[in-house]
Amino acid sequence: MASSSFVDYVKIYLRSGQGGAGSHHFHRSKSTPRGGPDGGDGGRGGHIIVKGNQQLWTMLHLRYTKHIIAKEGEGGSKALSTGANGEDRYIEVPLGTIVRDAETGEIECEVTAHGETHIIVPGGRGGLGNDHFKTSTNQAPRFAQPGEPFTECWKIFELKILADVGLVGFPNAGKSTLLSVISAAKPEIADYPFTTLRPNLGIVPYYGDKSFVMADIPGIIEGAHEGKGLGVRFLRHIERNSVLLFMIPADSKDIKKEYKILLNELKQFNPELLNKGRLLAVTKCDMLDEEMMKQMKKELPRTLPTVFISSHTRLGLTALKDLLWAQLNA
Repeated sequence: MASSSFVDYVKIYLRSGQGGAGSHHFHRSKSTPRGGPDGGDGGRGGHIIVKGNQQLWTMLHLRYTKHIIAKEGEGGSKALSTGANGEDRYIEVPLGTIVRDAETGEIECEVTAHGETHIIVPGGRGGLGNDHFKTSTNQAPRFAQPGEPFTECWKIFELKILADVGLVGFPNAGKSTLLSVISAAKPEIADYPFTTLRPNLGIVPYYGDKSFVMADIPGIIEGAHEGKGLGVRFLRHIERNSVLLFMIPADSKDIKKEYKILLNELKQFNPELLNKGRLLAVTKCDMLDEEMMKQMKKELPRTLPTVFISSHTRLGLTALKDLLWAQLNA
């Protein structure tokens, strides 16, 4: 997924349709020149509805959409005819999208399933026709209800990637390289920090027809939870991952310390992230021998499943996939 085409945040003005007015018509015919009220109800104004679409991975199609306005309901008419409802407007979004009120920041709905719908701005109700207001003392009411007004507001659409495994690490930890090797994804790869500016997704094949989705999250820096670097723009994507794969290169000065920094950033952003399954992959191990790996493992957290890998030589990649599959199906 090209970084330039990945859009995970849009803000859109939305306006539902106004309800149609009720009719104050009276029945008239040759045989009944002074008939009673027969005004129909007005139609409902169009809703604005968000709908999940599993074929979408980004909100690029909404990037330049600044206003979405639903149709008004039609007015009622004679013979108790109800006006047509205003046409609803559907906003298709990727799975993992949340909708927030732009003023309060409150989450109003989350879309996690294909075809799932939520009415986020309801249309105004149609007004009642004069037939509803006839009584024993007023058999010819000459009034009807107007339709309810439209609702207008700004909404924020925010995508949190739905992936089985999220790659967590500092810049240049080898996340993009790993994703490119074990999946068909082709992220940008270079030997400098922050090559990845947007999350990349890849489907990792396992034995038989089994597979899982892996997300390459842009690199963390210390203080990311406070908005430093790419800040919360990427941290929120980690919230939807089932398992977190921490990646630290073998040439790091202190692997254990780097792991603690990464863990702290997640904790400060959202403590619930620490409840997810965790694994550690020590990357760029093609220059290490067995003895060096054994010695290095003694200095790592004992309770954390660890695997030594090299994306270039494919060292440990089968073992890594086995560990990830076991975590996902635990």
